[in-house]
Amino acid sequence: MAVPDWPTTYGYNMFLYPWQTWLLGPWDLFIEHGHRLLGSLSGVLSIALCVSLFRYDERRWARWLGVVTLAAVIAQGVLGGMRVRLDQNTLAMIHGCTGPAFFALAAVMATITSRWWREVSQSSRPEDHARVMPLAAITSVLSYLQLMLGAQLRHVPAEATPSSFRAMVLLHLVMAAVLTFYAGGVAIRTLRNCRGQRLLTALAMRLGLLIALQLLLGGGVWVLNYQWPQFLGEHSWNAAHTNVQEGWAQVIVTTMHMAVGSLILVASVLLTVRSGRLLARPRRHTVATGSIGLGVAA
Repeated sequence: MAVPDWPTTYGYNMFLYPWQTWLLGPWDLFIEHGHRLLGSLSGVLSIALCVSLFRYDERRWARWLGVVTLAAVIAQGVLGGMRVRLDQNTLAMIHGCTGPAFFALAAVMATITSRWWREVSQSSRPEDHARVMPLAAITSVLSYLQLMLGAQLRHVPAEATPSSFRAMVLLHLVMAAVLTFYAGGVAIRTLRNCRGQRLLTALAMRLGLLIALQLLLGGGVWVLNYQWPQFLGEHSWNAAHTNVQEGWAQVIVTTMHMAVGSLILVASVLLTVRSGRLLARPRRHTVATGSIGLGVAA
């Protein structure tokens, strides 16, 4: 909301806004205009991806998934613009939830167009991956629901009652516990059953580390936004703590908490997609390379 207009920036074409004012101006203007430029870059890359799929990839489902990716980034940009023009918290919540979903979709697109996807063969022990895939899928759903709950907490309406706020916080904490349980389970099961697949085991270890980091960041967000938990009592080490509204520590820790939530979603989605790929024998398809049309069989 640092820029009052859209798709222009203070009356300028977004791409012609003076770079000196952008780089040397107020910090919030730097962030918002940079956010718009990065969003535009994501759109351009999505267009290039879609064109490349239709030109070089013969898999019809991959082509249409590319179209979905392009439509998703366009919708995300429009949502951001409507958030600016209408200044509605509801649009802010939706915009905050669809961003991680697009991030996960882009990660899936990177996976299905990778060399690993083309060259991997069916697992010699598909039952191991059959144990991982459904658990990873459940973890993906839970992580996205947790992101939605977090968006609700970030945009609590002014008319919300204390009891409703406590209920939202409690639900967020319960979901965090459930997500931790499932993410830990899928990480352990992957490390135990998929030792021969380094990409899967690496994802599992990252997922476990991200969950641990997210729990620490969640505690930091609570302390910086509200207060130390009352059950800790009054001590010299926390007596001097004061909450600074929109202070640097609060902004950085809260932003990191949101970003790690998106990384957890992507890690669990990729575990689902990669383990599913190892369950089914890949069909042969051809990907043209350059102008000579050299086929690469998967």
